[in-house]
Amino acid sequence: MIDSKLYTLLAVFEQNSFTKAAEALNLTQPAVSQQIRQLEEKYGCRIFERGSRELHLTKEGEIIIRTAYRIHALVEEMKSELTDDKENASIFKVGLTHTAESSVITEVLASFANDRGISFHIVTGGIERLRQMLNNYELDFIIVEGHIEAAKLKLIRIDTDSLVLIVSPEHPLAKRKTVTIDRIMKEKMILRRRDSGTGNLFMSALESHNMSLDSFNVIMEIDNVASIKDLVRRGLGVSMLPRSVCLDELKNGSLVALKVKDFSMEREISIACNDDFPNEAMLHEIIQAYRQMN
Repeated sequence: MIDSKLYTLLAVFEQNSFTKAAEALNLTQPAVSQQIRQLEEKYGCRIFERGSRELHLTKEGEIIIRTAYRIHALVEEMKSELTDDKENASIFKVGLTHTAESSVITEVLASFANDRGISFHIVTGGIERLRQMLNNYELDFIIVEGHIEAAKLKLIRIDTDSLVLIVSPEHPLAKRKTVTIDRIMKEKMILRRRDSGTGNLFMSALESHNMSLDSFNVIMEIDNVASIKDLVRRGLGVSMLPRSVCLDELKNGSLVALKVKDFSMEREISIACNDDFPNEAMLHEIIQAYRQMN
């Protein structure tokens, strides 16, 4: 079982303070300091840099913290599995990017859970955060778009998606099938944040044509895909979004998608899990359900 001193260490790290950690753990500050010293003696290294008012991890401390999170996650997973066995149910912790959250994949997961009598606990975030949580065993699998560092992970491709220009049905461009990038430069744009996967893909495509996002009339950058679609639907601007997040709106005619001429903005949608994930067959069944729905 996890050493109780590691729980203390995680509290100090999360609170960024020995004093606040002591308050949270209902311990004295000297007791917390002593437990950290005992850990340093046990592993033969410093965990925090000395001589700084703020707490900064040493390289060795980063390794210990990362491992402590993994151990904690494994213990919690064990407890969950023991509870699941007792209740004859299964719970899977799933990470979705904001784009994946807004696509048909959430409907697929809900339908799959309903059919199989299982539960999915969904966490949303950026690719790097989700990958780190997966590495720490805080998540069972993640669904992401675009490139992901695949070391020690299994990647299973779900689909290929592409960025398209999204406009309202009343927009002057709505009757076209394609549009040039020069024409888009004249529009007011409502985009995903630049540090998002969608934002990075669009900027990479521009850079391949020696262009910059600074040349466009970007009136808003926002993380919420649903808000972007609503603003575009109301005629307040246009956007570059993955086609997969607009399928319902494209079917009912509330939004229109145009390909950007001479621009390739495709990326893969994948499921990633750790090498030792025991339910890989379930992931293939989810992918099959996704393809049948599309």
